[in-house]
Amino acid sequence: MKIVFITPEVVPFSKTGGLADVSGALPVELANAGNDVIVYSPLYKSVDTRKYNIVPVKRSIFVPISGRMESVDIYESLDYRPNPHIRFLFLSCEKYFKRENLYGEGNKDYPDNHERFGLFSRSIFEVLKSLGFTPDIIHCNDWQTGIVPVYLKCIYSQDSFYSGTRSLITIHNMAYQGLFDSYTMDILMLPWSLFNYRELEYYGKLNFLKAGLIFSDAITTVSKKYAEEIRTPEYGCGLEGVLEERKNNLYGILNGVDYSVWDPSVDSLLPQKYSVKDLSGKKECKKLLLKKMGLTYEENTPVIGIISRLADQKGFDLLFELKERILNIGAKFVILGTGDKKYHDHFTELKERYPDKIGLLLGFDNTLAHLIEAGSDFFLMPSRYEPCGLNQMYSLRYGTFPIVRGVGGLDDTIIDIDTDREKGNGFKFYDYKSEELLRTIERALRFYREEKAIEKFIRRIMEFDFSWTVSAKKYAALYEKLLGRDNRISQLF
Repeated sequence: MKIVFITPEVVPFSKTGGLADVSGALPVELANAGNDVIVYSPLYKSVDTRKYNIVPVKRSIFVPISGRMESVDIYESLDYRPNPHIRFLFLSCEKYFKRENLYGEGNKDYPDNHERFGLFSRSIFEVLKSLGFTPDIIHCNDWQTGIVPVYLKCIYSQDSFYSGTRSLITIHNMAYQGLFDSYTMDILMLPWSLFNYRELEYYGKLNFLKAGLIFSDAITTVSKKYAEEIRTPEYGCGLEGVLEERKNNLYGILNGVDYSVWDPSVDSLLPQKYSVKDLSGKKECKKLLLKKMGLTYEENTPVIGIISRLADQKGFDLLFELKERILNIGAKFVILGTGDKKYHDHFTELKERYPDKIGLLLGFDNTLAHLIEAGSDFFLMPSRYEPCGLNQMYSLRYGTFPIVRGVGGLDDTIIDIDTDREKGNGFKFYDYKSEELLRTIERALRFYREEKAIEKFIRRIMEFDFSWTVSAKKYAALYEKLLGRDNRISQLF
């Protein structure tokens, strides 16, 4: 198949969250299977063009936007090509993308994001024609690409170049929808007949994500449980009705892990590698982690790691309801993340009051992230909602027991050890209550102190396989179904 993967961010070029990891891994796996894949993303100011030898391949392609023709250039990475079947292309338009950040500054979105990503979405059609690449599938990701299926069905429907093209959109997080004023219809140069409650309109505004859900041929999201949750008012963020109507075209496909990056036996960012056969390096990683975070190593004191956006969604309100109680349960915490100011202030205050119980870095450090996964005994994710989550899967490979709330992908991937001693790989609670969180952490610590065969459990969880291979096969089967070529999908879902 010829597949175009259009995404607002992609590792190793640009990243704000897990979408970038998915965009950097899934297309490569699809290309490994022999499909011809183009990954298409904006050329942001932060993209290192020298490091990846990103050079122009097409100049002055004209894209309709806001009643005019905008000139854009197309760049390609010549040095980063994990497979001969894949190309990484970038839309260059300094007016819209040569900015300090991807989506906004100072906790505010750029006010012209509707125009920026409208141009990005429209440009893919002109770019593919200039390259002579007729796609079988255009795989869209999140609200920034939600208008692509609309353009495909309403603007390019009579273009023979795209007559056989099908589209699908992946929801990575329902909370981000791309809501803009109605005049955006004119900027996107779409017919006003589409601005109605059955299609693009959402309470008087234009909703990019809703557009993608309505006009795509299929919808996927990043775990089976989340596909069920988003059809309810609690998790649907106002679009649960749309998703309920399209439930027969909605699929939950769990994100995978790139084990060439996240595996302690090959991880070059660790001070000492380790594996199922030899766990000794994990203790050395724990010692260095505590030293780096200004904490004292104590042989029998467990470490609980947190790498997260510091926000209510991630369950930090539960953590702070517990305050001193959670810091007096006989564990040390290492925290890496950035987010809401109130949590910056909370964690800073706790660090000052409990300097030998909390290690804190407000920001992001990739090397430290790997060290936290390796050096921690437990990894905490008490999320209010979590579409998929990747860190719990990273943690398993590093022999670190996840402590999670049973929502979304966390529920799909973690089996409670106290419930199932044979298959359990972590600790899980369901009710979104601080007392439930505390009880679950206490259960985990009791397991740490009392389980005589803990190394057996560590080795077992390290052998769980959440690689992209299975997920990529499901996507490929779904593509084939949309193209009417095969119906293997019934065997995989």
